[in-house]
Parts: sequence; structure tokens; C-alpha cells
Amino acid sequence: MQIEQARIDDADAVASVLQEAAQWLSNTGRPLWIPSEVNHERVLRDIEAGVFFAARNGDDVIGAMRFELEDLLFWPEIEAGTSAFVHKLAVRRSWAGNGVSTALLTFARDRARGLECRHLRLDCVADRQALRAIYERFGFVLHSYVQKGARSFARYELAVTD
Repeated sequence: MQIEQARIDDADAVASVLQEAAQWLSNTGRPLWIPSEVNHERVLRDIEAGVFFAARNGDDVIGAMRFELEDLLFWPEIEAGTSAFVHKLAVRRSWAGNGVSTALLTFARDRARGLECRHLRLDCVADRQALRAIYERFGFVLHSYVQKGARSFARYELAVTD
């Protein structure tokens, strides 16, 4: 498996990974992303901005995530340049349980460290216990909860400096 910055010609594949994850979550009664958040145009715009990374098996995109250096929606109080943020981490269902999410998180942690950030941060819907367990096993620590609309989100952080 290789992880690298997504290319323009990856937009369909990255959007497909995100849409597949969104559909699976919806089918299991846990809707998360609305179609406009994971459509081709939005993904292409984010790839052009350099924030999407793709996990590959050969030529196939098997996972993806957004890696950003600010998050004004969920972490507005964080000083610029001190943290990196992971969003929209998704894995093809056929690759679930094969370490793709761990590889993406490892890549994000190492990239944040290389950029001299102190923390890697992320958020997830607070009632998603299985997802939260993945983050906690990786080493993320619960920071706090925030309310956005009708949903409560758990905010996690991971210290990436020694």
C-alpha cells in the first residue's frame, strides 16, 4: 500500500471511495455526509487545493482522507500552525479491516510531525463508538465535545512531537 497526495485524475476514484462509505453509513442507519460534500466537483476542488491524500493498492484508490492545517469549524480556538487536521477518512468496503485506516492515520501523524505541528486532531459524531475506538486504539485522546446543529461531536487529539 502506498499513500500519496491525490492527483487531479484521482478525483473520480476518491469521490467514489467517499460515496461508497457514505452509502454504507446511510444503509446501516448512520448517515453522515450529504451528497454535495462527497461529489466529484467538491472532491476535485479539494484535490486542486492539495488537501486530499489517497491510499493505493497498485493503481486502485482504496482509501482517502483530507489533511488540512486549519479547521475553523470544529477547532476555531487552535492557533494556526500548531496542528494538522484529518477529515473525510474513508476506506473501500472491500478493504475494511485490512489496515488502510491505520496506514492513513500513520501517514497523517508523520506528515504533521514533519510539518512541526504539535498535534494531529480530528472529530467524529459522538455516538459512533466503533469509530471512536479505532481512533483511541491509534492513540488519540478525547479532547472535548462540541455541538453542531442537532449533532454532538467528539474532538480528539494526538500529540505528534516528542
